[in-house]
Amino acid sequence: MSKYYIGVDGGGTKTQYALFDEKKNMLSTVKTEGTNHENMEGGIPAAAKIIVSGVKELLMNNALMQQDVTFVLMALAGMDHPYQEEAMAKALKKAGLKIPFALYNDGFIVVKAGASGKSGIGYNCGTGTCCNSIDDDGHLLQIGGFGILSGDVGGGVWIAGQAFQLAYNQVCLGGEKTLCADKMAEKFNMELTRDNLLSLIPRYEQEDRAFIHDMIDVFFESLAEGDKEVARVSDLMARRGAEFIAGHIRKQRFTGEVIEVILSGSMHTKLVSDAYIAQMKAYTEALTGRKCDFKRLTVPPVTGAINWMLED
Repeated sequence: MSKYYIGVDGGGTKTQYALFDEKKNMLSTVKTEGTNHENMEGGIPAAAKIIVSGVKELLMNNALMQQDVTFVLMALAGMDHPYQEEAMAKALKKAGLKIPFALYNDGFIVVKAGASGKSGIGYNCGTGTCCNSIDDDGHLLQIGGFGILSGDVGGGVWIAGQAFQLAYNQVCLGGEKTLCADKMAEKFNMELTRDNLLSLIPRYEQEDRAFIHDMIDVFFESLAEGDKEVARVSDLMARRGAEFIAGHIRKQRFTGEVIEVILSGSMHTKLVSDAYIAQMKAYTEALTGRKCDFKRLTVPPVTGAINWMLED
């Protein structure tokens, strides 16, 4: 009789559920809205209901019952403290989940999805950012993921804000010219006056997805065309990312000659430039004196869940 496993990758904007067999074959997937409880009005209980509903949808699509599944591994954005994991576990059971399960921060499955061995560092930049590692002894460490409090840079919302700020500096301060201003004028079909620029602020504050995506495009298009102001921000991103990664190297035990660093999230895998990754690698190696292999994740992060379950 086949054994089935479920992996859940819960982010800020979407959650993916995947059904696997004991040979690590991904048999079926479904997606729901994001399940980061920190961004939800209903908090952990609301996120738990979405997760259980997604699991049940996956089972229904495959004519399975909960008792047919051996284990569920969930990697969820916002799971940063043991008390959050405890509260989520209770909420999941209350919402009707009867399958044995484990909870982790979503950054850890990046390592299991992309590393060639059991250890490595995962740096995720999607809507937000976090940097996680699993060392040679199996110790887990998270750095970042707390926004301004941990000095996070490079997430989609942050990048959109930086592009807006550069345009603001030009239009409202008479500062350095930037392609961001020209591209915003084109993107939003408006003359970029002070009043028109300020009229866009509510869309940023509400994290309007279409607006955020447009501003991310403004940033990376300007970077690709050699805008000096955007390049300065890109350098800041590379330096801070290197500091996060270096923190893992200093605090965790990696015995190999080369440390694998897995880059995930849309800012790292779809939009970012090779020059930015090269900068971050150079800064990391200068800070630590260790050789690193920076790799973009080329498989869905949720595949890390089955690797982890069968490894343990």
